[in-house]
Amino acid sequence: MNDALRIFACNSNPALANEICAKLGIPLSPVEISRFSNDNLQVQIRENVRERDVFVVQAFTEPVSDHIMELMITLDALRSASARRVTAVIPYYSYARSDKKDAPRISITGRLIADMLITAGANRVLTMDLHAEQVHGFFSVPVDHLTAIPTIAEHFRRNHDLANMVAVATDAGGAKRVGRFSERLDIPMAIIDKRRVDDTSVKQGHVVGDVKGRDAVIFEDEISTAGTLLSTIETLRAAGARSVHAGAVHGVLCGPAIERLRNAPIESIVVTNTVHMPPGKHLDKITQLTVAPLFAAAIERIHSGESVGALFE
Repeated sequence: MNDALRIFACNSNPALANEICAKLGIPLSPVEISRFSNDNLQVQIRENVRERDVFVVQAFTEPVSDHIMELMITLDALRSASARRVTAVIPYYSYARSDKKDAPRISITGRLIADMLITAGANRVLTMDLHAEQVHGFFSVPVDHLTAIPTIAEHFRRNHDLANMVAVATDAGGAKRVGRFSERLDIPMAIIDKRRVDDTSVKQGHVVGDVKGRDAVIFEDEISTAGTLLSTIETLRAAGARSVHAGAVHGVLCGPAIERLRNAPIESIVVTNTVHMPPGKHLDKITQLTVAPLFAAAIERIHSGESVGALFE
């Protein structure tokens, strides 16, 4: 590997960063992140990065604001240290959910954070499975948008009988994503059509597609509180699904998610390690796949000037 390549990690997911470095055969470069007595953050880069090609791994996970500030200050420190190019590697970009002005007097925060990253010193961004693909266009620097769909699809191919399986989108907005997943496995798909049933905003799900007697796999970009997943499971069970499974790229699993999933009538849940999963969030029914090889391959291609899109051809 070229000596000009350096990889740093902030505090959100050092395990993923270490695994990426192991795949590339290089050590994780040292950075010291500390706090002053007034709670202000300080970041010090602990090695020479002058004219180096630098990548910083940081997911926007809880505590989100702290992790964003860590990344911003690290990017600025690297720019001040004369790094040749700085790439922000953001496995999970949580503010991709804030992609439009759907209420009066609110911020399109996905765009705001993009602007802040560039101001801080990011020359490029590498991310995975944005909740809203149009967020890609919020950046005025190059963005490489990876997907874990092939990784998750391969897990289901190896561990399940696909002959009786159907992929399920939790709503019409997720149909395009689930369509790519179902095409990868060459299985049919169904969509949950949510209808408002009265003025209290209660929604009732109806299945568009055939799930009776079939093994349904719900596919999402992320699982946060698991509320949508839980209602989808109930709808599929009521529609006669033989078994229910779920796949999601980002296993955020916040709030009541773990307790909901612990008691939910679902056979298996597959997520990736874009989000660090502490011991308290482990359940026997949850499998976590690694996306480190994909990020490592993308970093190697960016560093050497090769096509990142070719990884998915």
